[in-house]
Amino acid sequence: MLQILDFTRNNIIATKAEGKLSEHDIEKIHPLIHNILDRDQKVRWYFEMENFSGWDAKGLWEDLKVDLKHASDYERIAMVGDKEWQDWMTQFMKPFTSAAINYFDLAEKEAAKAWIEN
Repeated sequence: MLQILDFTRNNIIATKAEGKLSEHDIEKIHPLIHNILDRDQKVRWYFEMENFSGWDAKGLWEDLKVDLKHASDYERIAMVGDKEWQDWMTQFMKPFTSAAINYFDLAEKEAAKAWIEN
């Protein structure tokens, strides 16, 4: 499940991923990205993972399509979650974007929010 957090505003998309992400979850992000791009801004994404177990097949395919389509539209991505996902997620994202990507532990949520805002 992908939840849109209250921290979403201006050019920041804030989400929390739990369990497996589906195609429907990824589709929630697309209108948010386009609202930011329509204002000629770059996207900053706060992506929090708690009890995250990846994507189902359709969810992974949809995520790849979105990432490829918007590769140059991201400015910063804050990955927040357990250490086990740090290397994998960072390596997964890098080929799809030139954005600055930083990883934060769950205990560092406030630091991640501050980094994504500045």
